[in-house]
Amino acid sequence: MTVASVLWVAVGAAVGAPLRYLVDQAVKARYRGRFPWGTFAVNVAGSAVLGALTGAVAALPPGAVPEAVRAGLGVGFCGALTTYSTFGYETLALVEGRATRVAVANLVGSVVAGLLVAGVAWWGVGLVLG
Repeated sequence: MTVASVLWVAVGAAVGAPLRYLVDQAVKARYRGRFPWGTFAVNVAGSAVLGALTGAVAALPPGAVPEAVRAGLGVGFCGALTTYSTFGYETLALVEGRATRVAVANLVGSVVAGLLVAGVAWWGVGLVLG
């Protein structure tokens, strides 16, 4: 990894982290309740972006997607946009608050939705570019 790639990671993170916060706050303002819709939304969106990026890398000739783009978008932006730690914390907080069904729905829904959108994005981009 080059110094330029590291800088692109920082740029991507500088966009992804505030976007995560803004999306989470906007979703929380619209949807009251125990289910952590804001975290769910950013994790699913990040899974879709990363799926599309990896689909493009797989479908295009080697080197067609520059390392700086992969680092900035995949590691920086998606890494800062998505949040495994908050997902884990919110799920455990639901269990501690005796909202076990909501916790299970969050756990299963987040994993299934994240994998599904990543796979669909990967497949769709591969279909378009391939």
